[in-house]
Parts: sequence; C-alpha cells; structure tokens
Amino acid sequence: MPSISIFDVIGPNMVGPSSSHTAGAVAIALLVKKLFPGSVKEVEFVLYGSFARTYKGHGTDRALLGGMLGFETHDLRIKNSFQLAEEQGLKYSFVTNEKETEVHPNTVEIHLTGTDGAFMSVRGVSIGGGKVKIVKINGVDVDFTGEYSTLVIRHLDYPGMVAYIATCLSERNVNIAFMRLYREKKGATAYSVVESDEEIPQELLEKLREHEKVEDVMLIQV
Repeated sequence: MPSISIFDVIGPNMVGPSSSHTAGAVAIALLVKKLFPGSVKEVEFVLYGSFARTYKGHGTDRALLGGMLGFETHDLRIKNSFQLAEEQGLKYSFVTNEKETEVHPNTVEIHLTGTDGAFMSVRGVSIGGGKVKIVKINGVDVDFTGEYSTLVIRHLDYPGMVAYIATCLSERNVNIAFMRLYREKKGATAYSVVESDEEIPQELLEKLREHEKVEDVMLIQV
C-alpha cells in the first residue's frame, strides 16, 4: 500500500485558498527567484490550463508575485504583493495561453529580466498539496522539485563535463542524491542538475565556473 504524506491530508502551511493554485504558485516563483542570477527588474507570468482560467479568483497572481518577492507560502504579505511589487519597482504582467493544451493543467512559465539585462525563462508546474516541479529552463526540458539542495549547472554538452562536476562534488564530500543531464541536442547547451540531501558549499560554485565550458551555476539551498 503506498504511503500518504501528512501534507496530502492537511496541506502545507500556507496563505489560501488553494494548495495547488496558491501555495504551489508561490513555491514555483520562489524557486525561480532563487535560480535567477541577480536582481529582477521585470517579470512576465504566462499561465496555462486551469492557472489561466482561474488565476484571479484563486489568488494565483498574488501568489506568483509574492514568490518572486521572496515570500514563503505562509507569508501574510502575499495578500499585498501587488502593492509591494510596485513599491519595490518590480514591473510585472500576466499573460494567459489557452492555445497550448499539451501541458500540466497548473503550469506557469516565468520570463525574468534582470537589472543588468540578463534574461531567463523557467516553466514550473504545481502538482498538488503545495508540491511543484521545474520542468523547463530556457527551452530545455528538466525535472526537479527543489525539495533538496539543488545545483543547476548550465554548460556546453562536452565530453568529460559530468566527470568534472562529479569530481568537484566528491572533493568536497557532497553526497549526491540525484544527478541528471539534460540537453537541447548533442554539442549544444546542456543543464546538469545535482540534488543533495545536505548543504552545498558556496565555494563549489566558483570551482565549477572555472571550467571553460561552464556558462553559469545556480544554487537552491535547502
């Protein structure tokens, strides 16, 4: 018999009304904010499926913006996220896409522009009970939850890259829970995603960046 989490019964600690449409939305946006290198100047939320149809009534818009402001799912400031975003000078917009239907019903794609001009596009899905997955970064399919400390390394698909990353982790006694490689095509941009059940040292990021084929390193610390 499959196990049932207590969160499947009572839900996460959250500002309501919906764990999928509110808490999940906060969690996705917060993960994306942690992935983005630098300060966000402008953000566009593209909503799909039920997110697109009900985002105003369920407060998904406030939730997404709250996550982008760095709020956790239980933070009462989520209710005032529109006002707080304006006070902080964060430009935001919401766009619905009901033409693309081959997606999870609770899907959002977040387009971020930084104060330095950097751009990133991240797609996430809310899978119920406040749990989420990141499924695409800059058009490349990925799959991770953010429930573990997670390293996301963007690099060229090049022989020896996985070995280099694994060696850097081993030298610092970082225990790998999961490690996966995702790529557009052979020789193009790839993402190595490493999940660990312990804290990942910050200095590891600089070591990884020393490799000429590494374009960026992002860290979600749990």
